[in-house]
Amino acid sequence: MNTTTRVLLAASIVVALAACSKKVKEEVDTVTTAPVTTAPASDGRYTPADLDTDACLRQRTVYFDFDQDTLRPEFQAIMACHAKYLSDRPESRMTLEGNADERGTREYNLGLGERRGNAVSGALQGAGGSAGQITVVSYGEERPVCTDSAESCWQRNRRVEIVYTAK
Repeated sequence: MNTTTRVLLAASIVVALAACSKKVKEEVDTVTTAPVTTAPASDGRYTPADLDTDACLRQRTVYFDFDQDTLRPEFQAIMACHAKYLSDRPESRMTLEGNADERGTREYNLGLGERRGNAVSGALQGAGGSAGQITVVSYGEERPVCTDSAESCWQRNRRVEIVYTAK
């Protein structure tokens, strides 16, 4: 709500109270009225606190299918939330950490992690994020969250983690 609207709202409340005081004689004299305060209207912009409270922004891991570097459709909404955060907060920065499972050579997995990070970066930029706010790093198979040699474990390792470096 802009300042002009607030002033007009406050003025109309004062006029309404003044009109009421003429109708009620002595009761108005004995009643103490508290100043009217209104909370500032939310402009719909994200704040750093939203990173911990907003359900969409708390989702900071994007998973990929085996040997793929294309973003799965179920992660598009998450990309939109993080892109909005980036556009609302131009001073914020993020690192996209690309990861792969243990299968494949070290070099291949480093490349795959980078391609996955770039896929997330492209989705963020396509949804309104700025390339200057995003850094892509690949860890390949070097930072697994699960070390079993099973598909259920490998699925958890095929990911990009979104890490905010400046909020």
